[in-house]
Order: sequence, then C-alpha cells, then structure tokens
Amino acid sequence: MSNTNYPSATTPQTPPPSQKSRAGKNLLIGLLAAGLLGTWGYLLWNTNQDSKEKQQLKVEGTTFKSERDSINSMYADAVIRLDSITGANNNLQGEKTTLQKNIEAKQAEIRKILNDKNATSAELKKARGLIAELNNQLATLQTENARLTGENQELTANNTQLSTEKQVLEQNLQTSKTEKDELAQTVDVGSTFSATNIQITPVNERKNGKEKVTTTAKRVDKLVVSFDVENRIAKSGPADMYIMVTAPDGKVISDAAAGGGTLTTRTEGDKTFTAKVPVEYTQGTQKAVQFPIHQSGFQRGDYKIEIYHNGFKIGEGVKTLKKGGLFG
Repeated sequence: MSNTNYPSATTPQTPPPSQKSRAGKNLLIGLLAAGLLGTWGYLLWNTNQDSKEKQQLKVEGTTFKSERDSINSMYADAVIRLDSITGANNNLQGEKTTLQKNIEAKQAEIRKILNDKNATSAELKKARGLIAELNNQLATLQTENARLTGENQELTANNTQLSTEKQVLEQNLQTSKTEKDELAQTVDVGSTFSATNIQITPVNERKNGKEKVTTTAKRVDKLVVSFDVENRIAKSGPADMYIMVTAPDGKVISDAAAGGGTLTTRTEGDKTFTAKVPVEYTQGTQKAVQFPIHQSGFQRGDYKIEIYHNGFKIGEGVKTLKKGGLFG
C-alpha cells in the first residue's frame, strides 16, 4: 500500500513543540540552581574567611594587650624596686651617681613607649628589653647600696665607739682636772707660811739717832714688828706678808706709805691691812722678817698685830702701851 500513517525509515522524527520548551526550562533552572549554589558557597566561604580574620585579629589584640599589661607590670615592679633602692642610697650620698642617671634615662624611655597607645609590637619588645637592662642596673645599684650601707654602719659603729671613748676621756679629764684642782688647792693651802717668834717692840727714836725701847705711849715713835716665816713645800721666790695693826680704839692703822689697803681673806672676807711686806724666801729655810709701823702719836692700851699670807692669818700678837710719867 502506498499511503500509510507510519513514517518511513528515512524520515527524521521531530519532538512535539511542548517537549522542547520543557527541556529548555529544565536546563535554565539547573544553571540558575548551580549559580545560586555557587554564590551561596562563595558567600559562606567569604563569611568564614572574615570570621577567621576577625578571630585572628581578636586573638592578636588580646595577645598585644596581654603583652602590654605584662610589660606594664614588669615596669611597675622595677619602679618599686628602684624607689626602694635609690631611697636608701640617697640617704647615704647626696649626689646622684652616673648609674642612677642612666637608670632615670631608661625610665623615661620606657614610660614614653608605655604611654603611647599606638605603640607597636616592636616598640613593646624594645620596652621589655629596656626593663631587663633596668633590672640589671638595679642589681648593680643594690650591690652598691649594700656596700655603702655596710660602710655607713661601720662608720656609725666607729663613731659610737669614738663618742664613747670621748666621753670616757672627758670624764677622765674632768676627774684629772678635779684632782689637779684639788691637788693645786692642797698645794696652795699647804704652801702658806707659818709665822713664829712674833715680837712687837715699841721704840723711842732719840735726837742723837739712838733708839730706846719703851712702853710709855707718849714716847713711842714706832712699833717694830718682827717674826720668822717658814714653809717646807713653798718654792723659793717672792712672797707677800700682810700686817694689820689695830689701835686701842679698834681702828686699823692705815699707812699708805707702807702699801696699806684691803685684803680678801679666805675665811674672814675683806679686811683693811696696814702694810704689805715683800719677803724673798728660800725653800727649806726660816726667814726673819722685820717691819716698822709709824704713827703720829700712839695711844695707851693694847695694839693688836695680825699677820696674813695667802689669805690666811698665820700669826698674831699684842703689845700694851702704858701711861708714863707724872702726867702720863
């Protein structure tokens, strides 16, 4: 049969239009899905990368802060140590040493880095190194401080010993001075002369130049006082004897020509004396002394003679002058 509904073997078969449209759509959907998945994958990867970078920056920031805090803590410890050492050292020596000046320079550099909020890791590393150097210098300073402290303690001990020795010496000197003064006082008192053989002779001086002893008051021209002085420890040399002549009326005869005046005695205060008699004494001997007392008219009664040396009374005597003649 020539006409049939079946195609021949050589004629190609074309799919229906509806099948082509469905295949194109499926391909487009696949491509879109693949693109969407790729975009999502990239976004997920990119987000993951950002998260890792943020985490790394956070870790780095934490590490940086931790390192900065650690360096600050190290520096604070070093400053405390420095204050302790230099405080003691400055008490021992007023002028700053070269070592202390170097330490202060390092302190300034370290503070500058730590006060910089934008300091880099390299700068913090430098600060750590400076702190290590600072600690080494502090160790040296501490050794020097210990040496100075030892020397200061030794000086203090020596000064204490010297002060004690000085006090002992001063006490000994004071004792020696006291003993010396006491000895000098003893020698001074001991060197006071003693007067013996005291004689008071009333004398009448005649016109022919002769002298006659008399006890008649109106005829007496002078009283001759004589005595012997002696002292075994008194050194040879001049010595002054003071003679006080008290008349019967109780008044001391004043003889300006004989060097009369006032004498301060050791036990009786100030006393008026009639004459000062210089004596040239030779140690270990007895010296005879004689001195005339002149007055215009002698009274009746007792004349008291007192002899002083070195502020002490060393002898005394009394001579009585009488009323003489018919009209005596």
